[in-house]
Amino acid sequence: MKARVHVMLKDGVLDPQGEAVRHALGSLGFSGVQGVRQGKVIELDLAEGTDEATVKEMCEKLLANTVIESYSVEM
Repeated sequence: MKARVHVMLKDGVLDPQGEAVRHALGSLGFSGVQGVRQGKVIELDLAEGTDEATVKEMCEKLLANTVIESYSVEM
């Protein structure tokens, strides 16, 4: 069983990596990009029977810094 966790910075939190990507895209001639937010995707290979609540607990304890990041889980 696989789970995919998407982690993104919350709105209002500065994203220097996203801003660097936006600037680099502009330098390469992609002038239409007005903003970039960068996140991460974590894929977990889980034992059968592992439920979504367990994955959310993993996120709360380790995979996401819930003070500045939000996350979503796909099972």
